[in-house]
Amino acid sequence: MTKAWSEQQALITGGASGIGLAIARRLCVLGVRVVLCDLDAKALAAAQAVVGENCRTICVDVTDLKAVESAINELVQKSGPVDILINSAGITGITNVKSHEVDPANVEQVFRVNFFGSFHTARAVLPCMLRQSYGRILHIASIAGKEGNAGMLAYSASKAAVIGMTKVQGKELAGTGVTVNALAPAVIRTPMVDALPPEQVTYMTDKIPMKRCGTLDEIANMAAFIVSPETSFTTGFTFDLTGGRATY
Repeated sequence: MTKAWSEQQALITGGASGIGLAIARRLCVLGVRVVLCDLDAKALAAAQAVVGENCRTICVDVTDLKAVESAINELVQKSGPVDILINSAGITGITNVKSHEVDPANVEQVFRVNFFGSFHTARAVLPCMLRQSYGRILHIASIAGKEGNAGMLAYSASKAAVIGMTKVQGKELAGTGVTVNALAPAVIRTPMVDALPPEQVTYMTDKIPMKRCGTLDEIANMAAFIVSPETSFTTGFTFDLTGGRATY
């Protein structure tokens, strides 16, 4: 089974800003019905106005499994199955801190958003995807999950967990019509990155051979390719978007 862009509904977490919003705008141009999911109701309203009339919003905390299940069940009942899930919601936590000095509570919170948030939403949409023998899941990971960034234990470890989950889900669902992939960008200029200490951003950017940050347009275009109907023979894979930093 396959579906045209105009027949599909996409749920994008972290959709009120940054990477999630950029991907939403790109998919909307392609004709996809877009649902932005975020915890910030005010930012969601502003994002909806930017994306356009083919967009709706869900205000939910992705760390709350019951709330996620309830919101997605209601969405499916009202407007049909989720054909595309993009997990973009994420936080860095406290950075520029040695691993033995990190507050365990902060590590737990980062994992709850970055890993468990992605796990919760995938768990909620997969039954519908499997019933229709079609679906695309994209987890936004990070080069930090492959290589580790000094001073970013919680973020690096949580994104490594996202990559591990992608590999497992991709293998489990291979042959069902549902693909699960990840995208590991280096530094992309977003509000989350702008909030980091300058020395942390410099550390990350200096590792990129192209010596620049990636753009939101670049990540949105690659995300659209990964979740396209035509990308049907790649699953469990982590795509690179690092300006030459990762070559494996």
